[in-house]
Amino acid sequence: MFKIKMADAKLLRDMVTAISILVDEATFKIDQKGLKLRAMDPSRVAMVDFEWPKTVFDEYTTTEPTKMCINISEMLKLLKRAGKDEVVELSLDEKTGKLQIKITGKYARNFTMPTLEASEEEVPTPKITFNVKAKATTQGLSQAIEDAQLVSDHVRIEADNEKLVLNAAGDLMGATITLQKGSDALLDLEAKEPSKATFSLSYLSEIIKEASATSDIATLEFSTDMPIKLDFQQAKEGKLTFYLAPRIETE
Repeated sequence: MFKIKMADAKLLRDMVTAISILVDEATFKIDQKGLKLRAMDPSRVAMVDFEWPKTVFDEYTTTEPTKMCINISEMLKLLKRAGKDEVVELSLDEKTGKLQIKITGKYARNFTMPTLEASEEEVPTPKITFNVKAKATTQGLSQAIEDAQLVSDHVRIEADNEKLVLNAAGDLMGATITLQKGSDALLDLEAKEPSKATFSLSYLSEIIKEASATSDIATLEFSTDMPIKLDFQQAKEGKLTFYLAPRIETE
């Protein structure tokens, strides 16, 4: 039904790890163009939108559009056995309905794992008007989030045309982290109007930590008290985007 091959096992492992932040059971859409996944976490606070065109793979063959649901954490256990320079092949056994994972390097090993019932839920792309668009290095963004985590479990992100500011306040301590436009950390910043919104640091830190392995650049888009969109720049027209709902603060 389908077969894909990647010479860079680490790239596949890092992408699956990023997806695993939000979902444990993932339904992939597979067609002639490539692989797609759009899913929400169980609490429906965050969403992941992933797409890899067939050009990302060294080999890509599919006979017809299909859906495949797998347990992401179980798949990761197998992918973690692959080294950076090893080749990974994924294929679906039409007779058993099982996913076959072949890892080839210093030696070859073949694994099989069951597929699950594919979800029929169609998750739409959020229709949001964003007033702020910031392009940052994932390293700089990750460090800023780590600083905020020292004092609180949530962070208020504010922006105007000159700077992006992260404010975190706990019971005893507070932190203000400022990223200036044009700095090594904040590469670009556009603001139609000053905006601010508050988000959970547990979600933000996990997303940025794991997704940064797939990209050096992240684009943030948000508006006042609206969801934030985090897009991690991918090669060959691939896409890895997260949406996170805001934490509504009460005065």
